[in-house]
Amino acid sequence: MTLISTILGFSAFGFGARCFQLGLQHRPIFDAPSGHLISTAVFGAVGYGAYHADKKQTALLAEKKKVLLERREKENLEWEATRGQAQGHAV
Repeated sequence: MTLISTILGFSAFGFGARCFQLGLQHRPIFDAPSGHLISTAVFGAVGYGAYHADKKQTALLAEKKKVLLERREKENLEWEATRGQAQGHAV
């Protein structure tokens, strides 16, 4: 997901939420456009933050996966070595 699409998606949601809010209040939807602009900007900022949070979490998960795979490989090598020694003593 790209940055622009995330911001635009959240902004569109904010605009729709503002229109829905005014519709519930039985107020004219396009009477005061400043409220729409503020709502769109705030939700766009939330989208910007969500995009960067997702990128940060993805990087952290990739690093954690790398560490876990390295640890698993080390444990498998140790297990194979101890298994080989145990079979050597049994003969």
